[in-house]
Amino acid sequence: MPALYNLALQHLLPASFAVIGSARRAMTSDAFRAELHDAVAEFSRTKPINEEVWGTFARSIDYVATPDDRSYDELRQVLARIDGEIGANGNRLFYLATPPAAYEPIIRAIGVHGLRGETGWSRVVVEKPYGHDLKSAMELTGVVQDVFREDEVFRIDHYLGKETVQNLLVLRFANSIFEPIWTRQYVDHVQITAAESIGIEERAGYYDSVGAMRDIVQNHLLQLVALVGMEPPAAFDDRSVRDEKVKVLRALRQIAPDDVGELTVRGQYGPGFIDGERVVGYREEHGVAPDSQTETYVALKCFIDNWRWEGTPFYIRTGKRLPKRTTEIAIRFRVAPHRIFTREASEGVDANELVIRIQPDEGISLTFGAKVPVQGLRIRSVNMDFGYGESFMVDAPDSYETLILDALRGDATLFTRRDEVEQQWAFVDPILDGWRAGRQELATYAAGAWGPEEADALIARDGRAWRRP
Repeated sequence: MPALYNLALQHLLPASFAVIGSARRAMTSDAFRAELHDAVAEFSRTKPINEEVWGTFARSIDYVATPDDRSYDELRQVLARIDGEIGANGNRLFYLATPPAAYEPIIRAIGVHGLRGETGWSRVVVEKPYGHDLKSAMELTGVVQDVFREDEVFRIDHYLGKETVQNLLVLRFANSIFEPIWTRQYVDHVQITAAESIGIEERAGYYDSVGAMRDIVQNHLLQLVALVGMEPPAAFDDRSVRDEKVKVLRALRQIAPDDVGELTVRGQYGPGFIDGERVVGYREEHGVAPDSQTETYVALKCFIDNWRWEGTPFYIRTGKRLPKRTTEIAIRFRVAPHRIFTREASEGVDANELVIRIQPDEGISLTFGAKVPVQGLRIRSVNMDFGYGESFMVDAPDSYETLILDALRGDATLFTRRDEVEQQWAFVDPILDGWRAGRQELATYAAGAWGPEEADALIARDGRAWRRP
């Protein structure tokens, strides 16, 4: 709702537009509007709330309770009435902001009770997680496609709506200086990090059954791997971009259950300190079993078996209760093939590195060697930095603003396709099988650390180290 409000604030919503909320609990439309007003006032990226814009926007909001199957008939009648009042031509976008267990019954009800418009287009937006393994994802797709065609299904991943993620494509394909060196010949390795300083908050019921692999790696991080590794698309449209991402996901070398001990690390945070304050360990969190084996940290060493990336490792990691909140992609280039400078002159100089910061401070930085302005020759690593806020002096749109507007327009470029989701699960499932079979012990790390020692050992075996964001 904050995203929809900000789209209204920017005059980006169509003139014929209405929002109909639907849930099991009984509520009047006025009460629903009041609840949304308070939520938008608290969570909108633009503050304070513009009451004039909100007043106009709120007149387009209604609510229909759907506590049982029969109530969907009432919802159909309300949709038909509002459609006639505003002249929306039967165009409908169904957004399933619900627990995953509700996806199937809601989609079946949409089909059985004829909620699709008789004219115009109908689309459905589904949040993650899309299934909990490959089998369940394929079963869910079967249910969805009984009601909606694949081109009407928008599987949303908010990472793909972030400005910096989109700018990764611009950086690569709109600048001739980067793409020629975006290969195994020049890139030593790639690191992708998604770190969170928070714990599980009030999500124990969900998180303890999912873990970091399903919550972050299967969707967000594998999408970033695909965007870093993809070939130039024929055009910037949904089919071309997603075709190239799927090729990368298909080329990901599977980590067999027997190899998880060598190529993966799973960890769980214990008690520690975050920003100087003591925090409890995962098993002490409210709602978590005292013997829980759920991972809150994952590190993987991956390879893309294709012409561009053969032999170049991709190290990816994510974790909760790490020292800071950050998501970034680091491209570490190979060192110069022939050192013409003395060891003393270049001591401590790092290899060139391109870092794409996705959150919270969106931007791009490039590390390179420069001469220190002193007598004699001394080289030091320096940064050339680009920040969105400083360069454009505007607030970047929230990722949900971008994605919801694209869904309304029918542009699926930044949404995941069925075959993408299935390839992601096909990569993740064998790792989870290996963990369940006990081929990888659950490591521990103190809250406030950068993960377990086993993760450092994973990358150190290759003579490398994790970048400290």
